[in-house]
Amino acid sequence: MRISDNMTYNDFLKNLTTNTNKVQKTMSQLSSFKEVSKSSDNPLLVSKIMDLNVSLAQNKTYASTISDGISWSQTQYSALSGVTTSMQRISTLIQSSANASTADSDVKANKDEVEQLISGVVDSLNTNFDGRYVFGGQNTTTVPFEVEKENGEITGIKYNGTAQDLPREIAKGVGVNLFADGTKLTDLSDSAQTGENISGYFNKLITALNSDDKDSLSGDLLKENQNYTDNFTNVQAKISTITTRLQAASSRNETEKTNLTDVLSDKQDVDVAQKYMEYQNQMTSYKATLAMGTKIMQTTILDYLN
Repeated sequence: MRISDNMTYNDFLKNLTTNTNKVQKTMSQLSSFKEVSKSSDNPLLVSKIMDLNVSLAQNKTYASTISDGISWSQTQYSALSGVTTSMQRISTLIQSSANASTADSDVKANKDEVEQLISGVVDSLNTNFDGRYVFGGQNTTTVPFEVEKENGEITGIKYNGTAQDLPREIAKGVGVNLFADGTKLTDLSDSAQTGENISGYFNKLITALNSDDKDSLSGDLLKENQNYTDNFTNVQAKISTITTRLQAASSRNETEKTNLTDVLSDKQDVDVAQKYMEYQNQMTSYKATLAMGTKIMQTTILDYLN
């Protein structure tokens, strides 16, 4: 079979183009440190890389949600610690006022302090985190609790929130309800439930202090105060378990992020040492092709006459 010059030239140009493309691709990979720069390089690999990037973006969103939930719950726990302290102080003042030897002036002073403590309880229940009220249910932008007064005296507290918690997705198919339902703070949820909320209790307490009703103070009012205090403590314990769960979810989220990042790196990033060796070999082939091309292109009619 006769091999014409045209066939030789075409074969040379084809090999030169192939080697040039390989060198350019490897140089691009070395400069970008990425295995592929466009989808046509390796459509399947690019598809997997895109899926991994989507998973990492979701992981980042979940991490933000979990972190926000932890801060939310910790803020609630701290607020309820203040409420519990105030309720314990109210209990002490009730016992003091119920004592038969306590003077009327001392009872009045105790009542004034109780009113201040009730206002403090409301302030704690109106705790705000990142522009959102933590005990207002799903109505997080409106002040949830307010002190009700008549003729300058406290008659109770009013709740303006909703009876709902806040659902959050912390992983694919995994959700958690952040505590937010303020009615669970004002209404007793244990076996000591009286059918009356804390607003009515505070009303009765102030009335008893005004009338110096020592029987009520030493009896039901003292007992109910303990019931409401226990209820706050129970809610606080529930919030603590939510925080623990979120912290565990945060640890899993971080592990997933590390795994996804490693897999993405394996598929997307180049091994610089190995790629540089490929580049050296490709450059050797490229230079050899150029050298052979130079000899071929220098062929003239005199070579055939000889």
